[in-house]
Amino acid sequence: MKNDYIISNNFIDLKKHISHYQTDKIFVLCDENTFIHCLPKIIDIFDKEPITIQIPAGEDNKSIDTAIFIWNFLTNHNADRKSLLINLGGGMITDLGGFVASTYKRGIDFINIPTTLLAQVDASIGGKNGINLNNYKNIVGLFNPPKLVYINADFLSTLPSQQLRSGFAEVIKHALIDNENTWKKIKTINPENIDLEYLQIIIKESVAIKMKIVDNDPHEKGLREALNFGHTIGHAIETFFNRKKINILHGEAIAIGMIAELFLSNKKFTFDFHKLFEIAEYIATYYPAFKIEYNNYDEIYDIMKHDKKNKNNQIRFSLLKDIGQIQTNQTVDKEDIIQSLNFYFQIKR
Repeated sequence: MKNDYIISNNFIDLKKHISHYQTDKIFVLCDENTFIHCLPKIIDIFDKEPITIQIPAGEDNKSIDTAIFIWNFLTNHNADRKSLLINLGGGMITDLGGFVASTYKRGIDFINIPTTLLAQVDASIGGKNGINLNNYKNIVGLFNPPKLVYINADFLSTLPSQQLRSGFAEVIKHALIDNENTWKKIKTINPENIDLEYLQIIIKESVAIKMKIVDNDPHEKGLREALNFGHTIGHAIETFFNRKKINILHGEAIAIGMIAELFLSNKKFTFDFHKLFEIAEYIATYYPAFKIEYNNYDEIYDIMKHDKKNKNNQIRFSLLKDIGQIQTNQTVDKEDIIQSLNFYFQIKR
């Protein structure tokens, strides 16, 4: 599975790539926000104006109902197997668009143009495509890489600081699973105040960390599970708040998950306590605190039971023995999970 990506501050390479497609059926999938703020940035690269598919913004729309809407749209506009779908948006758009393209007429080509930091460093690359089902994250999907991922930090100028901060959680994760030097660099950055030119450098380095792993394990049979650090608890937290109709961004939930799973790393592998507090306090400095009542812990634990990484009815984690020393396919006791959530609330803010 080949993963091609371009990190650029201009649109020339993207224009060249799209011009190779000998089809009059180029579709652009976007949400109501990227239609307004991002589509005008790329519209001039097309020789002929593409056909736009616009859907509502928000994670709730990464659903089978929206997929059906897009499949019907493609059918009604006579899309064939030579057609191209360009996914212009954040992780919801690239996950959903990749899923739709991979299944329409047994697969048409697609290109991801991620417009959020989260999508640029994580969601749009690596070939994972999927939709949510009954509020469970990405429970229906497949592996299929886009023909190209085009990454341009200029899109990030359209984002509120909350979205930038959310995406930066995945940058933190990549640093922690990479090595000590990468973490030392990242911990000096204030994700709420970072120059876009410097951010493009950080994006390039973060993407390289992920692609080094993905290229060696494209279908998540082993090494790629390292990328799940923070996500077992993080996804459960995200699902829990979504059920309660409380707004939480993906990166904000993963920030909670990383703190909790570092605690589990300390319990299971004696991950250094000083490093644990250093990382947890750095995360807590920039990410909002979310209140979870003790009587909600069982519901969060039950959500984890449906995590797609689980095996033999056991909840699986990717934990850290040390920074850069990932331990995949780990199990822990329910009581330890509860303690890890308690630990999250004890961090100074």
